[in-house]
Amino acid sequence: MLGILLPLRVVFIEINLLNRIRILLRLLLLCTANLISAQSATITGIILNEENRALSNVSIVSGNRGTISDNTGYYLLEVQADSEITILFSHLGHERIELRGLVLTTNQVFAFNPVMKTSVIQIDSVEVSATGEKSVSGITNLSPVLARKIPGANAGIENVLKLLPGVFSNNELSTQYGVRGGNYDENLVYVNEIEVYRPFLIRTGQQEGFSFVNSDMVEKVSFSPGGFQAKYGDKLSSVLDITYKTPTRFALQAEASLLGAGTTLETISKNKNFSSVTGLRYRNNSLLVNSRQTKSNFNPIFVDLQSFLTYRFSPRLQLHFLGNLGLNEYRNQPQSRQTNFGTIANPQALQIFYLGQEKNTYVTALGALKADYFVSEYLRLNFITSLYHTTEEEYSDVIAQYELGEIETNLGSNDLGEVTSSRGIGAQYNRSRNDLDALIHTLSHKGEYQKNSSVLTWGLRYTYEDVRDQIRESEFIDSAGFFIRPPREEFINNQPEEPFVAPLVAYQSINARNTTQTQRLAGYVQLSTRTNLGKHRFSYNLGIRAQHWTLKGDGFSQNSQFIFSPRAQLAIKPAWEKDIVFRLSSGIYQQPPFYRELRDFEGTIRPEVKAQKAFHLLLGNEYSFQLWNRPFSLQSEAYYKSLWDVNTYTLDDVRLRYVANNNAKAYVYGLDLRLYGAFVPGTESWISLGYLTTKENSEERGYISRPTDQRLKAAVLFQDYVPDIPNLKMYLNLVYSTGVPGGSPSYADPYVFQNRLRDYKRADLGISHIFVDEDQTFPEGHWLHHCKELQLGFEIFNLFNNQNAITNTWVRDVDSKNEFAVPNFMTSRILNIKLRVRF
Repeated sequence: MLGILLPLRVVFIEINLLNRIRILLRLLLLCTANLISAQSATITGIILNEENRALSNVSIVSGNRGTISDNTGYYLLEVQADSEITILFSHLGHERIELRGLVLTTNQVFAFNPVMKTSVIQIDSVEVSATGEKSVSGITNLSPVLARKIPGANAGIENVLKLLPGVFSNNELSTQYGVRGGNYDENLVYVNEIEVYRPFLIRTGQQEGFSFVNSDMVEKVSFSPGGFQAKYGDKLSSVLDITYKTPTRFALQAEASLLGAGTTLETISKNKNFSSVTGLRYRNNSLLVNSRQTKSNFNPIFVDLQSFLTYRFSPRLQLHFLGNLGLNEYRNQPQSRQTNFGTIANPQALQIFYLGQEKNTYVTALGALKADYFVSEYLRLNFITSLYHTTEEEYSDVIAQYELGEIETNLGSNDLGEVTSSRGIGAQYNRSRNDLDALIHTLSHKGEYQKNSSVLTWGLRYTYEDVRDQIRESEFIDSAGFFIRPPREEFINNQPEEPFVAPLVAYQSINARNTTQTQRLAGYVQLSTRTNLGKHRFSYNLGIRAQHWTLKGDGFSQNSQFIFSPRAQLAIKPAWEKDIVFRLSSGIYQQPPFYRELRDFEGTIRPEVKAQKAFHLLLGNEYSFQLWNRPFSLQSEAYYKSLWDVNTYTLDDVRLRYVANNNAKAYVYGLDLRLYGAFVPGTESWISLGYLTTKENSEERGYISRPTDQRLKAAVLFQDYVPDIPNLKMYLNLVYSTGVPGGSPSYADPYVFQNRLRDYKRADLGISHIFVDEDQTFPEGHWLHHCKELQLGFEIFNLFNNQNAITNTWVRDVDSKNEFAVPNFMTSRILNIKLRVRF
């Protein structure tokens, strides 16, 4: 760690900030820091009476701040953040409501919808930890404001997730992630209770545009890395639950950088019945891709338009609409590449010259309607319908001529670093013509009945999936004039002694056309209760899910299957002086096959593929405490997962290819630790450490490491400011993770080839100056008077210019007939300029 910190000090000397910013010293020694002016958070909601009618002119007071509700019962109050507060609700003719022990983070929006009765309601046990997280839920709540500030090649919610323990990602160009030994297909993502999807055919991180989630529209982020409740869907690994904003005032925000631009508009009608938040994003990855070793003419267009609308017919009925349209046009003409590798004693180089281009297009659209009906203060119902459509094209013709050779190492030579002698010469031709059209339609109902300290939740969902796919891919390899055929028994290779006169066969080839229709009916019911065991607070959640699905399509018989999954979560908060919560989660988690999991290496649909199954057992605790009069929490969780009917796969960059059978079993175990809090007043930082092991046993051949067997991961997210210039702020990410198995050559048996990629090391730094915010405004008449936020800064991605590899290119040596693994390096150090303004 010290080896990383010392170069960082040098960087700050160069930018004349070392004398003010004690970033690393604070992080390691946890020294006290000077307090800055108090930051604020927001509490908002709708106040009703016992007849579920809006209650106006209710007084809401916290300290010396106060407001009243309007004629629709709506209220909004800014309160002090990062310290314990009490909020009082009072109204003539009604008993007061008292909300105690609430601690909110800076800029957090907390929704609270009280019902005022004639009897006293005293809410003095709201389970909110030092940084605003519900401590008994077992779900991590992340600040969306933090996600917008933290630097990264793909800034946003997923960028913050990758700094959590147990979350796997070694590709900064991708927003995809694996959790606790799972792959990218094992994660659920919801936006306002609507499940969202990602494109099917993406195979490299640089082809990705945006994730679905627009962080500028987000109000709340919840994440569960396992052991989640039955109300969430049927996946093996994790749940990311996003809530988009319901605006409380008009706002316009714009952001621009060397990577793209975006704008967000928030509106609300005069009577507060209609609100909207709309985001438009544009991104160009050229800055990142051109920092890699492959020189190319790169012309991507990534555009995304989203809107979330809310109309309040009455305090009891609301209608929401979520719409999204995404366009991803990827054009790439690779030109040349030189990669130096090997050892000091035996340096090697790979030179490649390209001809051809890639032309990929991904167009996605989502439309969803959601109706919320509050029947009474105890009963809430909602109905959701959504339609998701994606059309994807991958067309490419690329010829690569390569030379593998030794490098001139003589410092006095004019050819220093050049290839002096060739050990392998050849060519490779890749061609693809892939088309996919997928339509997913859902209808669902959810209900929630709350009485006293118990909540009964249920849901029913119907899904129709129609996928039409044509895949045509081929790869031809010519090594030193000899055509390389697939290493299969039917191809006898006696070249050059015996000439090969049969037709040329591609080294790899897939040609398939598939049409599938899947109908799914899923439902769940769960009961949550809070009670007391003596002086201790105890809560539990018991639930069960079930799903039946029918698969049919061209070329195979109809197939139906049924699964059910019981799940349970327990939590106890002892009546100790220390604020600590213990949690236990367990259950069966099953993942019915989606289209990609049904398709094998040859592109053939295997309708007999069953749901993958896992047993989760998690034991964790959360200890919240005050240090230097600031909130901190220490989270720890040990977990074990036993999996069966496993559908094994290979991982190449971000492309998953399944064997499409259930002939394996696997296991995962690990430990996650995270210490987070206000290391510096008014900020949130954390240190996380995770260890995991995951292995699989295919057809009883023995256990080997899975492609996501990451082992050790350490991450730091740190925020700071200059004490004498508090508007000059710094954001730092540090990530280290050990290498995962991967980068194997084609046709390699994973039981023979178990090499690992190099360790992943990355640091991203962001420094910005805030000219305008809630604490620094300008008088009327000044050109910045109407500006609510204005900041300008820069980011340095991959601060120490570490060479991280995601895959390998395999090249043959003519002399030894061996194949060399040439690493495909990720992005190098990059400078980005960023401007953000809000009105």
